[in-house]
This record gives sequence, structure tokens and C-alpha cells, in this order.
Amino acid sequence: MTQYWRWPLGGVQQLSGTAGPLTFVGGAGDFDAAGNIRHPGDLDAQIIGAVENVAIALAGESAALSDVVRIKAHFTADVDDWHVISRLAALFPDEPMPAISTVPDPLQPFDSQLVQIQAIAQRGWRDLEDIRVSRRPVPPDWQERFGGRPVTGGLRAGEFIAVSNRTAETAGGAIESPYDDVAQSHAIMHMHRDTLAELGAGFQDAVKMEGYYFGTTREEWAPLAKARASHFAEPGPVATVVPCHRLNPQNAATKIEVMAMREEWNGFDKYIPRIDWWPKRVWDWQIPLPYRQAICLRDMIWLGGQVPSEPYSNTSAPMYPEDLVAQTRLVMSYLEDLLRGYDRSTADLKLMVCYFTCPDGLETTKLFLDTVSEMIGGALPPTTLVPKPGMHTKYGTVEIWGVAQA
Repeated sequence: MTQYWRWPLGGVQQLSGTAGPLTFVGGAGDFDAAGNIRHPGDLDAQIIGAVENVAIALAGESAALSDVVRIKAHFTADVDDWHVISRLAALFPDEPMPAISTVPDPLQPFDSQLVQIQAIAQRGWRDLEDIRVSRRPVPPDWQERFGGRPVTGGLRAGEFIAVSNRTAETAGGAIESPYDDVAQSHAIMHMHRDTLAELGAGFQDAVKMEGYYFGTTREEWAPLAKARASHFAEPGPVATVVPCHRLNPQNAATKIEVMAMREEWNGFDKYIPRIDWWPKRVWDWQIPLPYRQAICLRDMIWLGGQVPSEPYSNTSAPMYPEDLVAQTRLVMSYLEDLLRGYDRSTADLKLMVCYFTCPDGLETTKLFLDTVSEMIGGALPPTTLVPKPGMHTKYGTVEIWGVAQA
């Protein structure tokens, strides 16, 4: 009998969910059926356990590990990202391997946890006619770990495209422009441009951009935001960018990833139209940016990262400063506003990704989840929880994005 895993908290959570052609698994960890971490202090064992739990969650949607297109691991350990990528790659032996994104984080949501793994799968994609792969270079010091196996930098499974997150790391393992975060931003976007081109797509096909940078002020955020945005035309994808507190290798200043959708029709690659919705109540950015707050295509609603900024404005003034509960309620109300335009609600979320400040560890995690659960009014969707020492400013505490069934 399958031993379903859960978090070490009360309440009901969905382990997986499907929107359109994609199945999502939130932050799977090395949990047992009682919510205990099975291998405290052992990152490699927790990676294996977390992937086993991804497989259990996928089975609930008639999917398997071989259906995974994109994996994202948030890990808390003093190791390089390539260590984590190599451990994950070994657990996905089918070729091509999924696109693997990694983020080193100082905190995890639950005691003894060292890694959580989020997955996006598409049932049966390996039998599709249109499968395209873009490889990414592995630094010389790490190549032996892969035994000559090529590492996926971007993967196209029919219409869905996943591009691994990247720093400005060169093929040799060094950072390009080590003291220039704007130059690094452009370097990463050029890498992603080339990867998308290999997959028959471009930035205009992007549905989601997610990034990380060092900083806690608008002044630190704005130059990098402008650099990233310069590669997109309006209307762009939905976006989420949050502060980070560590990146690999040394001197990396930012990390960015992209997901996209593009169709093949009569032998040609074509743009897939999307429906966007942006009610006036939902905040806007302080500077002109091409991103949208919500887009819908192929029965999926992609939501940009919602923050507790002043409604009906682009002042970015924080509402309810430093109050996690009040700010979370406001952010969830923005998600409701966006979904309402498609006649949907937060109950239709199939993935929710939450970044939040966590000063008191498990106590804060529980408080945050209780608040989200009250706003949804039912079972939690598949959810990734990423605790942070701090967010964009000292006044902000939370950012949430997700994907819903249209």
C-alpha cells in the first residue's frame, strides 16, 4: 500500500494537480506519512526521498517521473548547485533528462528539512513528435559527475518549453562580469535567448519569468529589472523576482529562468495567443515594465508574483508594513481579483509558490499556512514554501504566484 506523505502540520493539502496539459507537484520533501523528515542532516538522502515523494504525488494524476519536464530544487546546504543537479539527474535516467533549476536558500519551511522539490510534468510527452532539447555546458570540475551524459538547458515537450535557471556562469565555471550585476543580467538573458531559439521559440513566447537578486531596496532592484525587461516586448509574460541570500558560483549576482509555450502548425512554429486580465485594483510597478499580472492559454492561468503593494496605483507603497498576516490576506485577495476575470477562484489553483519572511521558523510557517488556508477556504493546492530572511524591502513580507485551471 502506498504511504502518502504530508507536511508536519494539520489541515488538508493536495500533493499534485493538473491544469491544461501540465501536472504540478509543489514542494515535495523527504517526508513520511506522519510528516517527519526521514533523513535529518543528509542532503543526498533527502533528495532521493523527495523525488520518491514526487513520484507518489504524480501517480495521483496518472503521471510518472518519466513525464517530468521541469524540476526545481530549493536546497539548504553548503554545496554547489552542480552537486544538486548531478544528484537529481541520476534519479531521472530517461533521455532527455528534465530541465533542472536549483536555488540555494538559507531556510526551509520545516525542521530538519534540507531540500524541497517542485515538479512540472506532461503525461506522455516522450511519445510526442515534437521533442527538442538544448544542452547546457557543465563546468570541467563537475563533468565527471555526469559520466559524459548531456545536461538539459532547455526542453520542449510539444508546446511547453522549460528553460533551466542560470547564473552568468561560463562554460569554464567562472562568472562573466563578476562585479557588474546588470551585465550579468544581460548575459543570462542572452543565454536564454539562444536556448529558446534552439527550441524554435523566443522571449515573446514566454509565459513565466522568475528571477533572484541580492538587495532589499528599490534602488538595488530597479537596474536589474530594467535589464531583464529590455529583452521582452509588451505584452510580456507574468513575472516573479525575489531577493536571494546566496548564489553559486562565487560572484554570481543574479539568477533567472523562463518557461514558454509555442505551437507547431502546418510545419511552422507559431505564437499561441493568450488572454490577459489586469483589474485596476491590482498594483502596478514603479517603472515601465512589459509584464502582465495574469495570462490564460491552453486552459492554464499563469499568475505573476503578487506583493502587498498599494492597490489602484504604481507607488509600490507597502500596505500593512511588516505584518505577515495582513499582507498575506491582501496578496491572496489580489490572486482572487486576477482569477475572477476568468471566472475562477483560488480554489482552482493547481500550483502555488510562496516566498515569505520567516523570523520564527516553524511557528511562522504555521501562521502563514493558516492564513492562506483561511483565504482559500479549503484544501491547499500543491504548494512550494520558500522562507526568506527578508523580502524586497524591510516592510514587505510575502510574494505569491501560481497556476490555475481555466
